[in-house]
Amino acid sequence: MNQPLLDHATRTMAVGSKSFDTAAKLFDAETRRSALMLYAWCRHCDDVIDDQALGFTTGAASTTDAQTRLAGLEAQTRQAYAGEPMQVPAFAAFQEVAFKHAIAPRRAFEHLEGFAMDVREEHYATFEDTLRYCYHVAGVVGLMMAQVMGVRDEHVLDRACDLGLAFQLTNIARDIVEDAHTGRCYLPASWLAQEGLTVETLSDPALRPRVARLAGRLVNEAEPYYASAKAGLAGLPLRSAWAIATAHGVYRRIGLKVQRAGAHAWDKRQSTSRSEKLALLAKASALTLSSRVATPEPRPSGLWQRPA
Repeated sequence: MNQPLLDHATRTMAVGSKSFDTAAKLFDAETRRSALMLYAWCRHCDDVIDDQALGFTTGAASTTDAQTRLAGLEAQTRQAYAGEPMQVPAFAAFQEVAFKHAIAPRRAFEHLEGFAMDVREEHYATFEDTLRYCYHVAGVVGLMMAQVMGVRDEHVLDRACDLGLAFQLTNIARDIVEDAHTGRCYLPASWLAQEGLTVETLSDPALRPRVARLAGRLVNEAEPYYASAKAGLAGLPLRSAWAIATAHGVYRRIGLKVQRAGAHAWDKRQSTSRSEKLALLAKASALTLSSRVATPEPRPSGLWQRPA
């Protein structure tokens, strides 16, 4: 086992996602290693595009533009799949995971397309467009994480993708104002128009009640995806199901907090406390056990469908 590589991935998870870090501790050792490695790569790519690589790159990111940094990530991903020695820890980690779990290059490049959408500064006219973005940055991560857990059933993979979509809708709702400060907006333009808002006015404190209504819509839209994902727990190994059920509960709780806080949702970053996480962990345990005997509900036909 490459212990330094695992240590790097563990630190990356602990710093980058406290919400998922709690859940990841529930995986068996082998699955946890692969999940951490995959997360480290995803986090690294995100940081590189935002020029915030946290010391894990060669330093070139700070002197190049986003398009060049994206091209570098794409080139390193191709090198990883070609079996070349990888110097960047996050790419060495990804190479190990991709080969071990037969993650197709298509999945990795679908994820990188999400960063490309940011680099191109794409705008999202409809909610369908927003979901397409959510797929690339999070839905496909759900697919890869499910493969790490041994899932090959396409129906279960659909549910894993749904959870990724739900997570990202929650993230967008939580980060509307923060994103607006950097000129980014993932809300549908049609929604903004209905509230008389623009990307430029999203960060105006006087307009927070309108922004809160949009965040509430996102949280509501995430609900059927969270429900669909819950029905996929039966297709996961027991400990993996417990970990995912915990993450499900933690992220969903964050969305509900954003919704309940209304115009005050962005006074501070919404999160869950340690005690809340422990309570959700216990609740997830019961949900996981019940999933072993319950008959999963069919996936609703109206949900966004991932590319074939």
